[in-house]
Amino acid sequence: MSADDSVFTGVVAKFYETYLVPLIFEPYAVPAVRLLSAPDISEVLEIAAGTGVVTRALARELAAGTAIVATDLNQAMLDQAAAIGTARPVRWQRADAQKLPFPDASFDAVVCQFGAMFFPDRTGAYAEARRVLRPGGQFVFSTWDRIEVNEFADTVITAMASIFPEDPPRFLARTPHGYHEISAISADLARAGFTDPRIGTVTARSRAESARIPALAYCHGTPLRDEIEARGDLDVATGAAERALTERFGTGAVDGMIRAHLIRVGR
Repeated sequence: MSADDSVFTGVVAKFYETYLVPLIFEPYAVPAVRLLSAPDISEVLEIAAGTGVVTRALARELAAGTAIVATDLNQAMLDQAAAIGTARPVRWQRADAQKLPFPDASFDAVVCQFGAMFFPDRTGAYAEARRVLRPGGQFVFSTWDRIEVNEFADTVITAMASIFPEDPPRFLARTPHGYHEISAISADLARAGFTDPRIGTVTARSRAESARIPALAYCHGTPLRDEIEARGDLDVATGAAERALTERFGTGAVDGMIRAHLIRVGR
């Protein structure tokens, strides 16, 4: 993973929330929250919260008395999340998932939607999640399946390879879709002290009013943007992605498959 893969600037955060969150993250937000099985959860930590799509679901779905702390490595993402707001108060805090600034046994649950792929030391991050969990607590997180079964992302990365054939941008395949082997996920959890994870693979649909929306989502709302700008013109690349998406999914509204792993493991 590139050192820049986990950097989301302010302009990227806005495109991420506007285009990418409705496209691929909202379909998995409530299912992730509903994996939390204990009825007596009093304190929840979210790591790699991004712009808060799962945070908002936690605020809606959990009991009113449940305290929620939402963290992310990127302050720009937290600022965007805080600006949108939640149904009830949430504590927003910048934090590195690999070095959590919380005492041992502080939370009943730790939640992380599509953040594990960005951790340079995944075993270390999982060990930190386990450390801050109370006995009997649960860790719920998700990762994307391989890029070939996530159709919009696959189409965009193919388009990028066509316009930058000598040095194609690989962010989408390398990082968001680069950690999909269930055996690898289970092994990393085991090294962190977690055993017997429950892993389910969930297919959903990604829908948008036009091919322009997923083109903007991936080319402007992820670190793919930086890779494109290092090679050429962002608007030209976005146009190429839009044309490829239109060729594959048609004009007008577009509909593609997305697939992810949802994982729950107990402390």
